[in-house]
Amino acid sequence: MSESKNTDTGKKQTLGLSRPGQLELKKTVEGGQVRQSFSHGRSKTVQVEVKKKRTFKRGTSGRMTEVKDDALAKAAEVQEAPEAAQEIAPAKGLTGEERAARAKALEDARKAEEEAIELRAIEEKRQEEERARQAEEAAKEAELARQRAEEEAKKAAEKAEEEAKKPPPVKAAPKPEPKAAPAPKPVARRKEGDSEGDAGRRRKGPGNRLSIDRRDQRRRASGKMTVTQALNDDERQRSLASVRRAREREKRAAAGKAPTEAQKIVREVVIPEAITVSELANRMAVRGAEVVKALMKLGIMGTINQVIDADTAELLVSEFGHKVKRVSESDVEIGLAGAADEAGDMLPRPPVVTVMGHVDHGKTSLLDALRSTSVVSGEAGGITQHIGAYQVDTEAGGKITFLDTPGHAAFTQMRQRGAKATDLVVLVVASDDGVMPQTVEAIKHAQAAEVPMIVAINKMDKPDANPDRVRNELLQHNVVVEEVGGDVLAVPISATEKQNLDKLEEAILLQAELLELKANPDRAAEGVVIEAKLERGRGVVATVLVQRGTLKIGDILVAGSEWGRVRALINDHGENVKAAGPAVPVEVLGLGEPPLAGDEVVVVEDEARAREVTEYRKKVLRDQSAVAANRGTVEQMLTQIAAGEVRELPLVVKADVHGSLEAIVGNIESLTKDEAEIAARLLLTGVGGISESDVTLAAASNAVIVGFNVRADAPARAMAKRDGVEIRYYSVIYELLEDLRGMLSGLLAPIEREKILGYSRIKEVFNITKVGKIAGCEVNEGLVRRGARVRILRDNVVIHDGVLSSLKRHKDEVREVKEGLECGMAFENYQDIKVDDQIEAYEIEKVARQLSA
Repeated sequence: MSESKNTDTGKKQTLGLSRPGQLELKKTVEGGQVRQSFSHGRSKTVQVEVKKKRTFKRGTSGRMTEVKDDALAKAAEVQEAPEAAQEIAPAKGLTGEERAARAKALEDARKAEEEAIELRAIEEKRQEEERARQAEEAAKEAELARQRAEEEAKKAAEKAEEEAKKPPPVKAAPKPEPKAAPAPKPVARRKEGDSEGDAGRRRKGPGNRLSIDRRDQRRRASGKMTVTQALNDDERQRSLASVRRAREREKRAAAGKAPTEAQKIVREVVIPEAITVSELANRMAVRGAEVVKALMKLGIMGTINQVIDADTAELLVSEFGHKVKRVSESDVEIGLAGAADEAGDMLPRPPVVTVMGHVDHGKTSLLDALRSTSVVSGEAGGITQHIGAYQVDTEAGGKITFLDTPGHAAFTQMRQRGAKATDLVVLVVASDDGVMPQTVEAIKHAQAAEVPMIVAINKMDKPDANPDRVRNELLQHNVVVEEVGGDVLAVPISATEKQNLDKLEEAILLQAELLELKANPDRAAEGVVIEAKLERGRGVVATVLVQRGTLKIGDILVAGSEWGRVRALINDHGENVKAAGPAVPVEVLGLGEPPLAGDEVVVVEDEARAREVTEYRKKVLRDQSAVAANRGTVEQMLTQIAAGEVRELPLVVKADVHGSLEAIVGNIESLTKDEAEIAARLLLTGVGGISESDVTLAAASNAVIVGFNVRADAPARAMAKRDGVEIRYYSVIYELLEDLRGMLSGLLAPIEREKILGYSRIKEVFNITKVGKIAGCEVNEGLVRRGARVRILRDNVVIHDGVLSSLKRHKDEVREVKEGLECGMAFENYQDIKVDDQIEAYEIEKVARQLSA
């Protein structure tokens, strides 16, 4: 065999003659030995084979060639280059139109192929849907056939049972088997997957054993029993219990596939005032998506976390067929006051008497005389600015609880609270002044509270005292005293001279005896907050009037929106006591924050109950504050600010007690109720001294701090001085309100008024080039001032209202021209002037406005 020569270096031959005269395979695997060393001096020699990696590359002609190294790869490319050139050469001979036609033909072929693929996909989808529809119809027909077969089998079984109950026939030869009702045709239909042979075997007659066996199996499964089967003991029959179990299984399967509306559980859904969609869905045991869909049907685009109100939630619950149970957040207060007292537990209690009347008519002086103390000297300005609660021991051995209310007009709410918490009202009227405005207001409060009234005609020691005048003036307000045929007791007294004080006490005790005042001391305490304040070293101090029950140290107390544990009880004499019974006023220490005056006080069983009630009440107060602070929409607010229609005076108000704070806030709001363009904005109101946080708030809002009977501590004063915050201190409410009225008046826009300067007459009109018309005038009355506003009158009709742009006399610009002199006038943007036109010169002056008192 000779060595074959191959001139094509690019083609690899694995089978060839590597040496002359010898035929062999080229070596593709290199062998070798590796020596492995182990522990303890052992070693081993291993035979290994190394396979070389062969790399192939597609050439320009499209054929795969092996790449041995860079030189060979370049040679292969050079070898393939002529062949590629020969393949491309024919394309170079085409013209541009031929190439375009060929490209268009290729593109059309590609599009046609894509359309064919799309049509095939549509056809396959249609065929798939048709097969699914046919399968569904076949399943429905099979189900109907099964139901009909079951009904026929049931009827046959009932007929067989009736025949079985009859006595057996005398003849031994059994009657032929009753022919069963022919099976419905859908059962014998050929199904998918059946062969033609199976279908043929179904169609064969009764002689076919397979057909007979299947009929027997169906008969046994359906519970049929023939006479032959009943007489043949050897043949195994299906029991009735098995039939019943099969029917139960079918019912359960049918119930699981198609649940009915009767199986839906109707739940009682509890709906609070606000609830999220997800929580409502959980309570109804439905999916959240279904509740969102129901919301959309109602026209509400909601999400799973949206909060809806109780009315909307009730509609949704009714839509899903459940029962609704509405609850409110205020339900936490149910049972807070406790049950009513029984008549056998009631014991007599002292009367609670409120002393009311006009300012400076001697209310506090009367209480001083009764208590033999001096309270008026401790009040700023000699007027009462707090509600004082005292208990007085009478000479007859009884006790009377007095509430002293301020008489100034600013303390209307204080008087109103005093009237609500009282059993009797002592109306103090000065015999020299008679009935005054606050006296009338006190009468209205007492009549609204429907409490008895006793009139104390004070200052009888004065020489101009006239008690008859007082009695007659009281008649105008439906207060008829006994001296004029009424039922109201009237006692002339003198608080400074202590005249007839014993008669006043007797009248009070007599009236209390008629009222039969009783309370149950053996129960949890209830009462009302008379006053609350914040004192250094003692914390929150609340004056509480116990109305029923007994208040003890350690009780958990709820006062309005605040709660705390009673740490100390102090009576009106400054003594610590362990308990306070009905109609006893005490100071309570231990609350977290100062409550509002007039809040109800209740003792609860534990801290959890107290916390629950106070959190609800705080939420209600926040909501009410948000509603009160609402000034309209954002667009309205921005429009008012841009137009300068609303000017605000930001204030931070701190007072010593809540009653005074309430009076100040009420009067500040009443100052601006008649002026829509200004408002006093209360950034913060509170009880206690002025702190650094108050100064920080005022500095951020450019507010004024008002302190009533309180002072700022040293750090707060230093911060206020550094930040330029103004702090104003007051001890009398008159001065505070007057200063605030002045500050608010400064915010009012001034009133613009016209001031007529004079009248002139145009005597001649001059046309000046590049200037326009100049009016030669004579001042007939008053004067004319440069820059003043002018009106041009023609036949006493205003034809122009503008500004005087130039005023000259003898070619010189002058400031003003007086009566009797001539001058030249030029008018801004107006040239239509004639001889004998009248010119009225005037100025606009601004007058400061004042708030009405």
